[in-house]
Amino acid sequence: MGEILVPAGAAIIGLLGVVFLIVGILRANPGNEKMRELSRTIQEGAKTFLYREYRTVAILVAVVAIFLCLGPLFGRNVQVNWQTAIAFVIGVLCSALAGWIGMSIATRSNARTTQAATRGLRPALDISFSAGAVTGLSVVCVAFLGLVVVYLVSRVINPVIVEGRIMGNPLMVNGYAMGASLMALFARAGGGIYTKGADMGADLAGKVEAGIPEDDPRNAAVIADNVGDNVGDVAGLGADLLESYVESIIATLAIASSLAIVSLSYLPFYLAAWGIISSLLGVVYVKLIRVEDPQSALNGGTYLGAAFMIAGSFFIVRYFGVSYQGYSIFGPSWAIIGGVISGLALGKVSEYYTSSKYQPVKDLALSAQSGPAVIVVNGLAVGMLSTLIPVVIVAGATLVGYFVAGMYGIATAALGMLSILGITLAVDSYGPVVDNAGGIAEMTHLPPEVRKITDRLDAVGNTTAAIGKGFAIGSAAFAALGLITAYLATISLLSPNPLILSLADPTVLAGLLIGGMVPYLYGALLAKGVSRLAFEVVGEVRRQFKEIPGLMEGKGKADSSRCVDMATRGALKTMMLPGILAIVFPIGVGFVLGPIALGGFLVGSLVVGLPLGIHTANSGAAMDNAKKYIEEGNFGGKGSDAHKAAVIGDTVGDPLKDTVGPSINILIKLMSVISLVLAPIFVLFH
Repeated sequence: MGEILVPAGAAIIGLLGVVFLIVGILRANPGNEKMRELSRTIQEGAKTFLYREYRTVAILVAVVAIFLCLGPLFGRNVQVNWQTAIAFVIGVLCSALAGWIGMSIATRSNARTTQAATRGLRPALDISFSAGAVTGLSVVCVAFLGLVVVYLVSRVINPVIVEGRIMGNPLMVNGYAMGASLMALFARAGGGIYTKGADMGADLAGKVEAGIPEDDPRNAAVIADNVGDNVGDVAGLGADLLESYVESIIATLAIASSLAIVSLSYLPFYLAAWGIISSLLGVVYVKLIRVEDPQSALNGGTYLGAAFMIAGSFFIVRYFGVSYQGYSIFGPSWAIIGGVISGLALGKVSEYYTSSKYQPVKDLALSAQSGPAVIVVNGLAVGMLSTLIPVVIVAGATLVGYFVAGMYGIATAALGMLSILGITLAVDSYGPVVDNAGGIAEMTHLPPEVRKITDRLDAVGNTTAAIGKGFAIGSAAFAALGLITAYLATISLLSPNPLILSLADPTVLAGLLIGGMVPYLYGALLAKGVSRLAFEVVGEVRRQFKEIPGLMEGKGKADSSRCVDMATRGALKTMMLPGILAIVFPIGVGFVLGPIALGGFLVGSLVVGLPLGIHTANSGAAMDNAKKYIEEGNFGGKGSDAHKAAVIGDTVGDPLKDTVGPSINILIKLMSVISLVLAPIFVLFH
């Protein structure tokens, strides 16, 4: 048991760091009464949405847990039972808890960041980054401790014997990943629908129709937009990457179990633990370094965390590693290095295609002078082009992992990419805080110098968000690949006959085609939900402009609560069908066509979902930053025809970058982990 408790200590150290950061944030000045009021309004809106979302998801969680308990009805030896259901529920609770912590602190940090900006750039960066670090460290520490608890419980109630030693049962532990994945799907999809429905409604009714500035207090949808930043890009993103993080570890455990080597089962725990320490060191660097360029400070923290992870992994693998199936003892170390470097490379590629510092976005802004149709077409083209290098990177890292350590190396490469999630998520999650801070500065009519500082931090936040989305989608592909590899290893282990995926098998081809279709169906349902919600929000904002006396003159007050409630109800209503389909499709294929066809289904969803996710996320981010580049004074600046076209392009890109793209990566992971958990039932049924 000590082999597992030692790495758990790293997560406890990380949580102590979280407490330290929270205390520092809450001690900061929250600003004047108007700033505190706006912050409380955003906080209450985010709380309301998460409460309703969790209550809605709880019903589906109960149904799935009951289904898992009925696993023995398919056969006495099927190890999908009440124990799997317990692990599943723990996974849901850990994901919900991590998202709640991040969202609660982010909504308490926005006004404090605004107030800090009155003292300069560095104080504002310090508060906002601390809030992001709370999210990043909470996600990895809560996820890791939950996994340790489930693993230890499985050792007691359903152990397996490997090399004469009592080990945790990977079939039970898989349920934990399934719970985290299900919660992530609804958190990301629901939050994405909410934030983009409100954002599109605010932009169309405010900036496009009424011609008023962004974050203008006369716009009733502005508060809902600010709430959406937190539920989508903090709670939703945290749940998304928590899922990838957990699944990369569990895929490694599942493959180690099929190899029946004890040390390979302990290795991922120690690698993940060192990743937490490396991330913590990166956070300390950003907090202590004194540089004028916030982008340099954030990049420096990420690179430092990566360097510590690579160096430490060598010694950990040397201690726990073994030579197996002809692979070198240092094979997993090379796979870790490949994963870490691939994660950083994916982020840089996303930055190139979506940052206004580089030519693709500058060219896109230039094309806005020809009208909205041209910028939309070019924005979609930029996203399509941006899929080339990331797909090659993922393919290359997969081959490296396989050649140096076999199937175990593929899963270990995914773990390497996600090992420093604490710092990479911290860098990404600070963005919504400074975005909210800028809105509060605008709505409280603070001096222009304050908004200038928050806008500078927000511009960096847009870049880090684009990097984060590229990282999230790439890591999702890696995590899903690890899960698919673990699924194939599991069904081969459980089946009395060799199981091979062959293109000569028509059921495999059928599975590939169905799997390739699902990301498009799922994306369409989410996009339609966003547009439907935006239509309702636009109607409400128009109504208030007409019916509230003196609103446009600044004498009346907009009723933001109606838009918040409208966005909440619309998001929760829309997210249910896509979420249920993500569960039904793999189960249906597994029962009807069999476990081999399901393997083809998973491969098809990954092959199509990876480029589609990258395409939609980068298209939307490029159009967003093209608009911001014009607003900086290029090609006529604010109010010009190019700016009006770019606003429309940004509105088209919003649901692509913040709803469709990020949600597709969760879809492919959820379907993969459901297949892994239910593999024993599918094998026995067929």
